[in-house]
Amino acid sequence: MLALWVLLGLIGLAFLYGVFTYNWLIRLRVRTENAWSQIDVQLRRRYDLIPNLVEAVKGYAAHEREVFEEVTKARAQAEAASGVKDQAQAENQLTAGIRRLIAVAENYPQLKANENFLALQEELTGTESKIAFARQFYNDQVQSLNTLIQSFPSRIVASLGGFEPREFFDIEEPARGPVSVRF
Repeated sequence: MLALWVLLGLIGLAFLYGVFTYNWLIRLRVRTENAWSQIDVQLRRRYDLIPNLVEAVKGYAAHEREVFEEVTKARAQAEAASGVKDQAQAENQLTAGIRRLIAVAENYPQLKANENFLALQEELTGTESKIAFARQFYNDQVQSLNTLIQSFPSRIVASLGGFEPREFFDIEEPARGPVSVRF
């Protein structure tokens, strides 16, 4: 009789562990999805700033058509990207294009003194910081979720619940390099 109670107790504990772990996985999945939506909000804000920035530079550097086309094309690709990996690649291309656009602007002192351009550049810089923060938060959530999914014994609950590891939102090595600032 005692063995039956011990067995029922162990089954009950295993059931409670499964419920607790499943709920924890759900919580982490929701936090990861929320973190991704925060990245998306900041990326949309960035996409909205880019045409204004391009137009501001265009007024001073009309002959730099190649750079404008590169930024416009990269923006369209970034907006159309689906999935974390594709989005990260598109964002890396867009960042490179924006850097080229800012480099072009550096050659025009009147543009650098233009209040509208300075406000756009400042807003873009703030948005880039928010994207970096949102990316870090997302990657932290992905790490927590993936660790739980891949750890034993929660791996069993994760596989029964259909949980899959998520991809990190990584940036390429060239984009990690130092940004040169000229005064």
